[in-house]
Amino acid sequence: MSALPPLSAIRVFEAAARLENFTAAAQELGMTQAAVSYQVKLLEERLGISLFQRAGRRVLLTDKGREIAPVLTRAFDQMREGFAALTQDHSSVLTISCTNSFAHLWLAPRVGAFQMRHPQLAVRIQADDAVVDLARNGVDLAIRGGRGEWPGLEARLLTHNRLVPMCSPGWLARNGPIVDAKALHAMPRLSPDDMWWHEWFAAMGVEDDPAFGPPGIALDSQVMEGRAAIAGQGVAILNHFLWKAEVEAGLLVEAVPSYVRELASYWIVYPAHTRNTPKVKAFRDWICAEFADTVAADPDGIYFPR
Repeated sequence: MSALPPLSAIRVFEAAARLENFTAAAQELGMTQAAVSYQVKLLEERLGISLFQRAGRRVLLTDKGREIAPVLTRAFDQMREGFAALTQDHSSVLTISCTNSFAHLWLAPRVGAFQMRHPQLAVRIQADDAVVDLARNGVDLAIRGGRGEWPGLEARLLTHNRLVPMCSPGWLARNGPIVDAKALHAMPRLSPDDMWWHEWFAAMGVEDDPAFGPPGIALDSQVMEGRAAIAGQGVAILNHFLWKAEVEAGLLVEAVPSYVRELASYWIVYPAHTRNTPKVKAFRDWICAEFADTVAADPDGIYFPR
C-alpha cells in the first residue's frame, strides 16, 4: 500500500486501542461513540482486515490490531513530544534582529530592563545591517529603518528620526562657529558620501556635492562615525535620539542648529500570525512604551508617531 490511511481514522483507532474502549476514546477525542465506530470501520475497510472483535458492548483487539496498535501509539507519542518541545523552545526564546547601530546605542543598554520583567524569556539580539528573512533565520521580530513596507510582515511605527550634524565641543571651538549649512559644507565631514548628508543638505536648501568639500574619513557605521566625532575627527551626521546620552554628557554638540527629519523611520516588524504570541506582544508593548517615555522626556529630539 503506497499511501497511508486517513490520519483521522488512524488517530481514532490509536485512542480506541490504547483505551480499549470506544466510549472513552470518544470522550478523549471530543467525538461521539458512533463517530468512533464509523472511523474504525472505515479503517478496517481500507485495510481489508479486522482490528477489533465485538463482543456485546465490549471491543477487543484482534491479533492484527495488537500488532499495529503499539506502533501507532509510539508514533503519536513522538509527535506529541516533538510539538511540545518545539512549542516550549520557541516560546521561551525571543530573537530580535536589528542594525548594529540600534543594537549598540539603544537596545543593548535597555534590554536588561525588559528581561527583568520577563525572566522566563531568553533574549537573543542578532545585530546585522543586512535585512534578514525572519522565518528563514529563526527571528521573532526586527527593528528596521524604512517606510514600513515589508511584504508578509506587520509593521508598527516606533519613531521618525531627526538627522543632526554633530561634533565634539572641542572641535567646534577650534573650527567654529559655523553660521549655516552652506558653511558646514566646506568643513571636514565624516563619511561625506553618506546618504544622510544628502538628505540633510537638501532639507537645508544646500546642494550637496562631496567633490566641492574637503575629503573626509569614510566609515561604515553610525557607531564608528559617532565615536570619531567624539574624538574630534570632524562632523558626523547622526540620528539624534541614538546619541542622546552623549549629548547630555557634553561629548557631542550640534554643529549647526537644524530640525531635519530622515526619510526613513524606525519600525518594529513581525509576521502577522505572531502578533498575539505572548513574547512578541510583550516586547512590542515594552518598546512602544520606551519610545513614548523618550519623547515625553525630549519632545524635540525625535518625531514620535501620533
